[in-house]
Amino acid sequence: MNSQINIPSKKLIFLITLLVIFLTLSLVVRAQDSGIYIKVGEAQIKKSMIAFPQPNFIGSGLATPQQAKTGAELFKVIQHDLLVTGYFDFATTFLDDISNTAPVPVTADPNGFKFENLKKIGANFIIRIAFSISGNNLTVDTYTYQVESTRLVLGKKYTTTLTNLNRIAHTFSNDLLKALTGKEGMFLSKVVASVAKEGSKVKEIYTMDWDGYNLHQETFHNSIALSPNWSPDGTKIIYTAFIKKGGVNGLRNPDMLLYDLTTKNRWLLSHRKGLNSGGAFHPNGKSVFLTISRDGNSDLFHIDLEGNIIGKPLTQGPLGALNVEPSPSPDGSKIAFSSDRSGHPMIWVMNSDGSNLKQRTFAGDYNSAPAWSPDGTKLAFAGYEKNHYDIFIMNEDGSKMERLTEAKKKGGGWASNEDPVFSPDGRHVMFTSDRDGKNQIYIINIDGKNEHRITFDRKDYFKPRWSTNFSSEVVLK
Repeated sequence: MNSQINIPSKKLIFLITLLVIFLTLSLVVRAQDSGIYIKVGEAQIKKSMIAFPQPNFIGSGLATPQQAKTGAELFKVIQHDLLVTGYFDFATTFLDDISNTAPVPVTADPNGFKFENLKKIGANFIIRIAFSISGNNLTVDTYTYQVESTRLVLGKKYTTTLTNLNRIAHTFSNDLLKALTGKEGMFLSKVVASVAKEGSKVKEIYTMDWDGYNLHQETFHNSIALSPNWSPDGTKIIYTAFIKKGGVNGLRNPDMLLYDLTTKNRWLLSHRKGLNSGGAFHPNGKSVFLTISRDGNSDLFHIDLEGNIIGKPLTQGPLGALNVEPSPSPDGSKIAFSSDRSGHPMIWVMNSDGSNLKQRTFAGDYNSAPAWSPDGTKLAFAGYEKNHYDIFIMNEDGSKMERLTEAKKKGGGWASNEDPVFSPDGRHVMFTSDRDGKNQIYIINIDGKNEHRITFDRKDYFKPRWSTNFSSEVVLK
């Protein structure tokens, strides 16, 4: 027997309205309970305003030059980290005399700041930092509040030595981004690149913090060192260098070397006659993919860390074809690479054993340097057309291709943007550009917005590669 319940239309509308209100309130409560304050998609449409006054020194009397410098550096690094995300703007005026207020609200300290005044300037969050110095030790107290709810989003104490000041700043930025978005940033990562000093043809391998600080030369071959890449744990680097050998006329050969940053030991990984280049670690860190040239072909191979070839060549021609720049996917199941087997160099993808070969790009004169996103869903590459390179991003299957870069040189011609690599958090792409005369490093959000220059010198940088996040080396309390 079927039964029906007839509800008058007005009553039905009323009940539906109540249901919608209930579901909306439930979603709001769940969002607050989850601890997510900023949704990335919304942040790209409307940035959050942060009130971030200069950090306060804890102590009596006027700050010494060392204390003032420390506060200024903490402010500079943290502000730069957060600006690069593209999620934030910073308040430029304050209604309180912030320099003379406690780093907590008046509800916790009578001399604290007032949320009402922060609301008047449109601030969504406030960051307060107080620090102290004892000998060579630095202690940093941080407080971040959401203004509307007056809720403490993040409160942490960091201690380390003064020489690790930047690490404290980057660690705080990572922690704050995770507290606000649910996903930490890339601020503790490092970069390795091939670098040529101004006026020199010599290229050596350098490492640096992601923001260009702490640039450090790692090789001294006085030759040409190229295409560096990190081991997954960040303790080793592989690269190709033209090393002088004992053959006729002391000919140099492009050999692949493995360098241990911890022990400072270095050894030849692949020194077969001809090309040994474009090395990339398998995600398990136990083997390497690279290009080896022999029998007139440049093919992709898989070798162990003793230099022994594993299995058969991953590519086998066709005769005379170049197969270069192998880039394994984050799970190690696939390899993207550049090959001119179809005429012009294009991006191809295959299984890591060489099977299931698929062409992914079909346009442009020259597509090179493929790089995977950390989640394995996207590829970035450099595409050449109209006498310059630009950075493109696409889905792994080649769909939804988008141009990320487009810049002109001071003289008016198009600049070349090359060597893309994703950040460890997948939010950015790093690349090199010659728009200012020298090949410098830049980053851009994956939506093509919020571009920032990272290096500011007269060197030329090539093939930067981003590490995963390193240990902070900071004691957290």
